[in-house]
Amino acid sequence: MVKRSAGILLFRDSSGRLEVLLAHPGGPLWAKKDEGAWTIPKGEAHVDEEPLATARREFAEEIGYFPAGEALTLGELRQPSGKVVEAWAVRGDFDPAQLVSNSFSMEWPPRSKRMQEFPEVDRAAWFPLEEARAKLLKGQVGFLDRLERALAGS
Repeated sequence: MVKRSAGILLFRDSSGRLEVLLAHPGGPLWAKKDEGAWTIPKGEAHVDEEPLATARREFAEEIGYFPAGEALTLGELRQPSGKVVEAWAVRGDFDPAQLVSNSFSMEWPPRSKRMQEFPEVDRAAWFPLEEARAKLLKGQVGFLDRLERALAGS
């Protein structure tokens, strides 16, 4: 069975240019990665949870802000791992300094038998689309193109 995630791409107009909020994964495996490492906040659904509800819940858990606005569907993209991500764009504003993320535990360093807690997201930032294309995971860049087309048509 294919793994599926749902996420929200928060966007805003800032001084006449479109910006998107991206999240940087927390934990030691991502600590020194930047270009091509950022993601849209997303996660897997609970049993019988609608994908859009999953996307909003995951955004709130990872960022600390509930994106309640109108959701514009961006469709699905298959990631290089085979996972399918479904995304929606929501207009909103969030101060990245207010980030509050849930956490996860993992053995670190490897084979140390020591469990450590890490934030799921260690930082968030607004990026203009051109810069977001370089920061975002390769498999998610298509969502930026879809957002741009959807907003051009509205």
